[in-house]
Amino acid sequence: MPLRRRSFLAASALAAPLVTAGAAAPALAGQPAPQGRRVTPGADSLAAQGWRSLAGRKVGVLSNPTGLLMDGTHIVDSMVAAGVRPVAAFGPEHGFRGTGQAGGSEGDYIDPRTGVPVYDAYGVTAAKLAGMYRKAGVDTVVFDIADVGARFYTYIWSLYRAMQAAVMVGASFVVLDRPNPVGGQAFGPTLDPAFASGVGLKPIVQQHGMTIGELARFYNGEFLPSDGGVVSTLDITQLTGWKRRELFGETGLPWAPPSPNMPTADTAILYPGTCLFEGLRLSEGRGTTRPFEIVGAPGMDWHWEEALNALRLPGVQFREAYFVPTFGKFVNETCGGVHAHITDRYAVDPIRTAIAMIVTARQAHPQQFGWRQDNFIDKLYGSDRLRRMVDAGAGVDEIVGSWQGEQDTFRRQREQYLIYR
Repeated sequence: MPLRRRSFLAASALAAPLVTAGAAAPALAGQPAPQGRRVTPGADSLAAQGWRSLAGRKVGVLSNPTGLLMDGTHIVDSMVAAGVRPVAAFGPEHGFRGTGQAGGSEGDYIDPRTGVPVYDAYGVTAAKLAGMYRKAGVDTVVFDIADVGARFYTYIWSLYRAMQAAVMVGASFVVLDRPNPVGGQAFGPTLDPAFASGVGLKPIVQQHGMTIGELARFYNGEFLPSDGGVVSTLDITQLTGWKRRELFGETGLPWAPPSPNMPTADTAILYPGTCLFEGLRLSEGRGTTRPFEIVGAPGMDWHWEEALNALRLPGVQFREAYFVPTFGKFVNETCGGVHAHITDRYAVDPIRTAIAMIVTARQAHPQQFGWRQDNFIDKLYGSDRLRRMVDAGAGVDEIVGSWQGEQDTFRRQREQYLIYR
């Protein structure tokens, strides 16, 4: 797959010449910010200054298709146009230009648009990433990737590994901050370190409620000191105009899907909860047009929808749905299940909603319900507690109540690292 993706990227060079200073990308549509207020990502602030704060540095950029300016230009293209050519770019899961599916990347290649060498940084150790920094001669790492606010979204752990590697080579670290699309509040269980993995390296809650810049400050203060040392020069280029309570739809910014199965901002709202279905023998909707909103399996029917709507969960309503995934679980099989429709973006609680979906699925369709044999659910949830409680017949309130203490502890722990109010 990496060879074919590189061939695709190379072929695109025929239609995409090297960026010049006069090149302009078409603007992307977004929703207007409330009351005329403009939310401006950190990248746009540096671009407006011609990237001069990075001039003379050997810059390595860890980014993907979400590293966009408000006019639709990618930050690496903008840097090159301004005469600040990065010595390297680094691609996370899905790759620098975003052609990889879940669990995939693009390999190493020369970016055809800019000529910048691209290194595949997905899943590498900090030591291996540090080796890439040394090979490219990086002295300043720039991180610009839009997160979706969930512990199991791998970009926040790419950030952590990138910071560890920066410590190893003595590089400065710059985060170009962006809004958390699901808001700034923290919810859910905290990861037990015994269940650390690539979808959760450190003990944070399931919906962390921080921006990438705030997470970088949190990592530098809480985790990196015991993992080899802190980043001595950490610069957060702050976004402006964003309030903690705001969801993405109020920012006025264009939605660039941060991964192939995150097509809309509404998908992101549900994802901190419904991604748990990746740990079940039910389809989480991959291979449909509404992943993480459509969930089901062969043999399921309207009984699940009836049980869910009877709960009157805030901010969400369920539709009986039938679908045939084109990839992922149950390829080319007819599945029954539900489509979760958000009725109030500020009222919906994605984690409680997902727990309710899991509990009622077990009750309505015990034959179809089940965990993946590898118990991946434990890595997603951050412990085996959810699996044990559901198997023991626990209800939604009991399960949600089991993490309230650790949720409150995490909220206090992160307070000193927050930037926005």
